[in-house]
This record gives sequence, structure tokens and C-alpha cells, in this order.
Amino acid sequence: QVQLVESGGGLVQAGDSLRLSCAASGRTSSTYDMGWFRQAPGKEREFVASIRWYSITYYADSIKGRFTISRDNAKNTMFLQMNSLKPEDTAVYYCAAGPRASGSVRSADYDYWGQGTQVTVSS
Repeated sequence: QVQLVESGGGLVQAGDSLRLSCAASGRTSSTYDMGWFRQAPGKEREFVASIRWYSITYYADSIKGRFTISRDNAKNTMFLQMNSLKPEDTAVYYCAAGPRASGSVRSADYDYWGQGTQVTVSS
């Protein structure tokens, strides 16, 4: 089993930055692919970014150039640096991990999920 705990969300103004963290614990979590998804009120959960265990990254077009995903395998922690935030980035952000995700954009390919952290961007 792998446990994931997100932190770093909050209320910011448009144009501000936030850095989300996802701390993973459990067996072999450092070799799992990981990702960030988000879900806005009334909308489906959507892919944000993913990172292979050897640090190849993938991004959704909507955040490309503004967000950066990274990980520290020694500390079993993943990060999402979010710059130039927009009101449409408002959502609950979820951390996900799994041994078979392969950088996937599909939430079904991830086996483990955190509880989520709220990000609210005011205009």
C-alpha cells in the first residue's frame, strides 16, 4: 500500500504562485509513476501533469508553461510549482501514484490517491 498526502493549497490572487507537495509513504513508492489531477466544482477530474519515476514529465495543454512537476525520490515527495495562476485553475488538486501509470493522463491508470488540497484563485 502507498499513502499520499497533499499540502500547499490555499487562496491566492490571479498571477500569484503556489507550490503543492505530495508526500508518499509505503512500499516501493519511489519507483512509482506519479501525477497531479484536479477537479473543479461541477466538472470531471482532469489531468494536470505526470512524472515517471525517472523524471520524464507530461503536461496538460491548459497549464503548459505555467506549472512544473518534479519529484525527489530520496524523500518520496512530488511537487507541483504553479505560476501565473488563473481563476480557472481553481479546483481540488489530487496527487496520484501507481506502478502501471506510465505517465498516463487517465485517472483510472493510477492506483493510489491522496485526499486532495484546495486551490482557489481569485480574480
